[in-house]
Amino acid sequence: MSLAVACAFVTSSALAQALQDPTRPPASLMSPRHGTPGAVAMDGPKLQSILIARTPGGRHVAVIDGATVRLGDTYQGARVERMTQSEVVLSKGGKKQVLKLFPATVAGQNTKSVQQ
Repeated sequence: MSLAVACAFVTSSALAQALQDPTRPPASLMSPRHGTPGAVAMDGPKLQSILIARTPGGRHVAVIDGATVRLGDTYQGARVERMTQSEVVLSKGGKKQVLKLFPATVAGQNTKSVQQ
């Protein structure tokens, strides 16, 4: 009897797999290879999620590099100036940085700095 229980335990643990996060970007976007056409540059802050309430004046929340920020908050010395369904604008020292939720597939186009 104990042999059957031991076999069942070993079999069930061998069949168990770690659950994958369905919201995680594909591995090809997370670890670009140098020189690979279409690879996304992974330097600078990464916008991971945006939540905007449907009601006017509702909550605006984003996740940047694992940190939750709200409209008007400060992230690494930059003010969270604007949020849309697909991007967050950070402002610091007269410069703006646009973080895209779905970065372009061309290297270096996932963020852009705009001077004002």
